[in-house]
Amino acid sequence: MRAIEQDELGGPEVLELVEADRPDPGPTEVLVRVHAAGVNPTDFWHRATGGLLGRPVRLGWELSGVVEAAGVGAARFRPGDEVFGMPWLPRVAGAYAEYVTAPSRHLARKPATLTHVQAAGLGLAGLTAWQALVELAEVQPGQRVLVHAAAGGVGHLAVQIAKARGAHVIGTARGAKHAFVRGLGADEVIDYTTTDFTEHLHDLDVVVDTIGGDYGPRSLTTLRPGGILVALASPAETYLEEEAARQGRRARFMIVEPDAAGLANLAHLADAGLLRVEVDTVLPLEQAAKAHEIGQTGRTSGKIILTL
Repeated sequence: MRAIEQDELGGPEVLELVEADRPDPGPTEVLVRVHAAGVNPTDFWHRATGGLLGRPVRLGWELSGVVEAAGVGAARFRPGDEVFGMPWLPRVAGAYAEYVTAPSRHLARKPATLTHVQAAGLGLAGLTAWQALVELAEVQPGQRVLVHAAAGGVGHLAVQIAKARGAHVIGTARGAKHAFVRGLGADEVIDYTTTDFTEHLHDLDVVVDTIGGDYGPRSLTTLRPGGILVALASPAETYLEEEAARQGRRARFMIVEPDAAGLANLAHLADAGLLRVEVDTVLPLEQAAKAHEIGQTGRTSGKIILTL
């Protein structure tokens, strides 16, 4: 099969198209023929640093495709079923390839209303937003939710999920992306390049920080007592959690986990017309390096997808 691999850590140029052995599914696993794979910031981090493993890995944790074969005891899917998901994270998945094996419960049936290209952008990014907003923050109708980088891969899905939960949603984005973010359902949009959000927002229930850096400490000041900051881009260091507690607020760092139930909920929202995946750029597998170059600019709206 064709796959993208790297022999060393570094910039996008280390990504190479190679011929690799097709994997075989183990017990309770399925073999998926990948139609499309999502590109995410965690891919950039792992490519450059080796991530949690500290060495070059086969990238890709987000995919949509068709089940080719099932391992012993894998009863959830049959060959020919269309599936999407986020297998193995934080272990190596290797979705930048024509075939991937995955535990069957790391996948769900592809939403009928989405193409493989769209569904490929929903697994990792969608689960991140779902777990942050629904499972950790437990967003309720009428609550006020701030989503940083609301036009990004996770952000644009978080806006829609929070809105589907009945929240009043505020997003930060460049001025040129305000119409896009409002089109997702955001009630307010703040241009972070010209406006200090901390001077305009107060008594928020939830903040989803997809950026990191000083956005965490600054965002704490916008929360109501008891409100929660969910940090996705960098750990909520002890000092931040302690400072939040001192202020009567909460701060938590979250790493997304594979979850078939969460994927099924995302598929339901998509098929109900409440969640769409905005695809910014589509490139063939062999242009994975270019996809990383584009993604690292931070200027995309929605997702970058590789097709096979």
